[in-house]
Amino acid sequence: MSARTRTAAASLLLLLTAGQACAQQDVADFFKGKTVRIIVGVGVGSGFDINARVLAHYLPAHIPGNPSVIVQNQPGAGGVTMASALYNNGPFDGTAIGASFSGTPMIPLLQPGAARFDPLKLNWLGSTNRETQVTYVWHTAPVQKIADLLTTELIVGAQAPGSTQYDFPILLNHLFGAKFKVVTGYESTPKIHLAMESGEVQGNGASNWSTLKAIASQYVADKKIRVIAQWGLKANPELPDVPLIFDLAKTESDRQALTLAVARVEFGRPFFLPSNVPPARVEALRRAFDATMKDAGFIAEEDKAKLEIDPTSGEQVAALIDQLYRTPADTVARVRGAMENK
Repeated sequence: MSARTRTAAASLLLLLTAGQACAQQDVADFFKGKTVRIIVGVGVGSGFDINARVLAHYLPAHIPGNPSVIVQNQPGAGGVTMASALYNNGPFDGTAIGASFSGTPMIPLLQPGAARFDPLKLNWLGSTNRETQVTYVWHTAPVQKIADLLTTELIVGAQAPGSTQYDFPILLNHLFGAKFKVVTGYESTPKIHLAMESGEVQGNGASNWSTLKAIASQYVADKKIRVIAQWGLKANPELPDVPLIFDLAKTESDRQALTLAVARVEFGRPFFLPSNVPPARVEALRRAFDATMKDAGFIAEEDKAKLEIDPTSGEQVAALIDQLYRTPADTVARVRGAMENK
């Protein structure tokens, strides 16, 4: 390399470094003194809500300019109300972060017309953890194992289509002839638990194992509930005696349909910005999210709340969503048909 080439390369590096520093300062100047809202698409007290509130404690220290971060709740339609509002109305400046169900990004693919947002255009910040979903029943329910569902009706509570509480049992009804009766309209998992205690419903079709441990560990300890199935691409080591839902699959077509539905647990608790947020702010918030996942205080508080941390970066969440939206049309049609099988 000639002296002139080396000088040009060094000058270019200096310009790039200066540009990055300037962009970082611009981001810090923007966020300084601002309030960033994390908008949770479910009611207060759920595992998603608790998780967002812990994140809000520690995220500000890692955002340039150190803005305040608060949590607001906008429940409705399995997270669709919040996602649609943020996608269409903003704000588009980085001061509003959506906290959605894992199933929310799949709604436009599996239930066209039910949502007014495009998950491929959202700016995904990351997910705090991958998840295992579980189907569990009250100890007096007529169904006490997954095989019973082929002959006996089980009434389960759910928030809305788009939540796994609705989508997963409906899928089993369609694919395997299970006899779930899904009652929607509950604002949060704690409300479903109250309905279980009163006898209004008999179980929960599918919710996060970490949520169950965080908000109802006594149910597990006192054997008030029985976990009859787990949903995930692989078995959870904490549930060695609970059958994996893929055990029901008899054909490759069954496995493909289950994979499309269940893959969402890989981004169990995703956070996003709407489209059109300035790229430098998206990048800053993604890196702040990543840094928070390694924050000792965050890890300790999540552990205290019995919430698991197994993070996925924003880039990884976006890539997985893109991959799922490339699923063959016949498989999508089969799963979509199940979601329409009211």
